[in-house]
Amino acid sequence: MSDQIFEQLRDLIFRGQIKPGDRVMSEREMAETFGVSRPTVREAIHKLVDRGLLEHRHGVGTFVLQRGRKTDAYPLLQVLGGHEPTLEELLEVRMALECNSAVLAAQRASEADLNLLEKNVAEMGREVETGQIALDEDASFHMNIAFASNNVVQIHLMRSFYELLHYGMNRMFEDWYATPGNDRLALEHHLRIFEAIRRRDGRAAGRAMEEHIGFLLSFCRERWL
Repeated sequence: MSDQIFEQLRDLIFRGQIKPGDRVMSEREMAETFGVSRPTVREAIHKLVDRGLLEHRHGVGTFVLQRGRKTDAYPLLQVLGGHEPTLEELLEVRMALECNSAVLAAQRASEADLNLLEKNVAEMGREVETGQIALDEDASFHMNIAFASNNVVQIHLMRSFYELLHYGMNRMFEDWYATPGNDRLALEHHLRIFEAIRRRDGRAAGRAMEEHIGFLLSFCRERWL
């Protein structure tokens, strides 16, 4: 049961339904909601804290962790034997994973999936208008495409890749947003991907994702990031 609660909360965070800085329910509230004991809930929360997704604030509650730039905040990096991947390496893997994900999402996305993607894009638009960096909304958008693929292996791979996805975005976005107009360009890319998925045009969705990640890859190579 603790694994099931862990997975449900993890996916809510990955999909942007619970956002960084949000307070999660108390142990008692969660136990009542899921119909389990408080120790079961506590075990699930400890796993999320260990994963770097939640943090305890003494006397206040448990919150979704704001993603930082420190490498020790990304446990998956330990799996790489201490090797800190380059942005080029990360984007090459994203190219392989996410183009296929977009094609499948266009074919299989449910209305609930499309609603979440539309919400992600709308939130990105609001961040752009206020001059903010839409990092969390961007990551959630890409994760929601994976979920919309309705392919268990694809979803599992992107879940495993989540820390590195966020890590790469953190490293790149300071340089990316320092270039005027790149925020609106990124929003335009995401809108193009979303519209293709909503039209159920798999070929256009895959091509739009390839163009988006390809543009990021060229940007990083040109600046030796």
